[in-house]
Amino acid sequence: MDLRKLLQDVKDGSTNIDDALSSLKNLPYEDIGYANIDHHRQIRNGYPEVIYCEGKSDEHILGIIGKMVEKKSNILGTRCRRETFEKIKNIYPNCEYEEISKILKIRNNEIYNNGKGNIVVVSGGTSDIPVADEAYYTAKFLGNNVERVYDVGVAGIHRLLNKKHILQSARVVIAVAGMEGALPSVIGGLVDVPVIAVPTSVGYGANFGGLSALLTMLNSCASGISVVNIDNGFGAGYLASMINKLD
Repeated sequence: MDLRKLLQDVKDGSTNIDDALSSLKNLPYEDIGYANIDHHRQIRNGYPEVIYCEGKSDEHILGIIGKMVEKKSNILGTRCRRETFEKIKNIYPNCEYEEISKILKIRNNEIYNNGKGNIVVVSGGTSDIPVADEAYYTAKFLGNNVERVYDVGVAGIHRLLNKKHILQSARVVIAVAGMEGALPSVIGGLVDVPVIAVPTSVGYGANFGGLSALLTMLNSCASGISVVNIDNGFGAGYLASMINKLD
């Protein structure tokens, strides 16, 4: 909901006070039984609530989307199944889907790039791309210029060094890696901006589903590195957007 427009409409007389109160009734959150939809989040945090689709039924996802569409919110869904997208597409033709990252997008309002600089998403390997793309599309949807540099892990570090000019043009770098998770430390030694490290579950047995990469990143000797949870590309993209919009 655009509160400024609503207040202007009341002031101009095009909306009466009773109708305005009705519109505001569900502003903090809306209880629909299986979900409490936080319509107020965009006003508090700058971004609408994001739908984590994994574990939710198609009916619940559609119900949440329906209420958000009524408020004319832009909608971002993560971990969305292809079959769920097909159902949503039949109802909302403007729905978009990113196959690799399983990102769902519905634009009900124009998205403006209002970040202060560029966000660069770097992946160690091709197997890390689903998580890296989740970060990429999240940051894009939240209104940022974002660039991708993929498959430049430390096993062939010359590939990363060849892209050093791109890294050093960034205001925030997201470094996504599995295996031993050394990539963020290397990048942290090359740039003078925050590095958001994302461990992935990519790797063989002793990787422990991403735990070894997580511990490596948490124990990095490079300065300026923060770490999000295993496979949490969304959290990295969201945090990068917040940093990129700071004055």
